Order: sequence, then structure tokens, then C-alpha cells
Amino acid sequence: MTREERVTLAAYRAVAPVVVEAGGTVVMRYPEAPDSAMLNRAVGLGAERPATEADVDAVLAAFGERVTFYVSVAPDAEPRELLPAWLHERGLEPGWGWMSFRRGLDVPETRATPLRPDEVRSPEQAAEFARIVRIGYDLPEATEAALSRVTESGWRCWLALDGDEPASAAGMFVSEGAAYLGFAATLPEHRGEGAQNVLLAERIRVAGELGCDVVLSETGELREDRPSSSYRNLLRTGFEEVVVTANWLGRS
Repeated sequence: MTREERVTLAAYRAVAPVVVEAGGTVVMRYPEAPDSAMLNRAVGLGAERPATEADVDAVLAAFGERVTFYVSVAPDAEPRELLPAWLHERGLEPGWGWMSFRRGLDVPETRATPLRPDEVRSPEQAAEFARIVRIGYDLPEATEAALSRVTESGWRCWLALDGDEPASAAGMFVSEGAAYLGFAATLPEHRGEGAQNVLLAERIRVAGELGCDVVLSETGELREDRPSSSYRNLLRTGFEEVVVTANWLGRS
């Protein structure tokens, strides 16, 4: 794996309640959200070495029963021609791929907004962060307990405040001189107010202070049936598209 792939995977692993390795692949599970393919994911299949059918079977078995999940397959995963066929034969189908992005450390300008960033430092702020992320990603309420603990696993998190009222949330994970940005979510009543631009700029500024030389992020690939404000925000703030990782959707 490249440094950027390692940092992205480390960011995922840091917050997953259950992490197992199977078939040369990292399998992450959220028992509180069995229907969320975004959270229940296998990453790295065919990345370090060519995968085998036994590897695929081991990965699928690691998810357990009654789970909706993604098996992520990078463009350079091997064997390139056989992996999709093996997954299809086992009942998986192409899902919504993830576009990865990268940019430098110059801090983008933000449009005028009354919202201001505030780093999460207290249990009360952590609970607000978890609530906003849960609502933004339409996750079960049971996920809030795990989300409120992400700052204990190497993530730094922020709220965007409208006065004293939390309006938006976002996080950053730093490793190997790279900053991975994730957990971006805004409450419905505050969308369109520039909250995510404020939080992007703040995290990029802090990443520079920490000595990072690159900022990374991801969001769902552009598709006509899935409009994405996150995608537009990333492009607008100077991120460059890198590559789409295919996600194969499965249900055990």
C-alpha cells in the first residue's frame, strides 16, 4: 500500500468497534449498524498480494450473519480480471464507489458566515459531534456511543457553532505526515450556510501546524442518481480527484 492508502485505512480502523483480518484483508464491523455498508467494510483485498477464492470466502465469512457490507476493491487489486467475477458469483453486486481526493496545505478562503469552528474537548461536545454525524449519515441511534469516543482513538474533531448551537461536525486523523478528513456532517436546518467550508479550512490549517504535507479525503463517486454536495465542496476548496475504489455490495 502507498502511504496515503495506509493512512486512510488507519483512520478507518481507529474508529471501528470490531476489526479482524481475514484473507489478507482488514474487515471492519459496526454491530450497532448492521445495515450500513458504509461502516461495515472490507479493505485491502488483493492489495498486498494477489487474492485467491479462499481469501474472498474468508472475508465474507468474517462479516458474520445479517450484515450489509461493502468489499472495497482498489483499481490495482489483483487478480484484476478474476476478483469481480468471484464477488459476483458469491452474490455481491457493484455498489457506490468512493472517490479519493488529495490537496496541499494552503488554507482555502471561506465565504462570510456566522458559523465558527470549535474543537471537541469535552464529553458534552463529543456527544453533540456523535449526534450530528449520526443524523447526517442516517445511522441508528445506537451508533452514537461509539461515535462519541472517536477522539479517544487518534481522531481530532470539531463542531461548527451558530452562536452556541452546534450546526455541523467534522474530524481529522493524522499519521505519517498525512491528514485524513472524515465524519463531515451538517444538520438539515443548517445546510447551505457554509459550515463544511469553515470546518475544511480549520482542519487544513491545523494539519499544516502539525507538519503534514498532504491532506486526504473521500466521498461517494459522482453519479447522476446521487447528487453530492460533499464532492462539490472538496473540489471547490482545492482538492484533486485521485481514483475511484469500487465497492461491492453484499448481504450476509
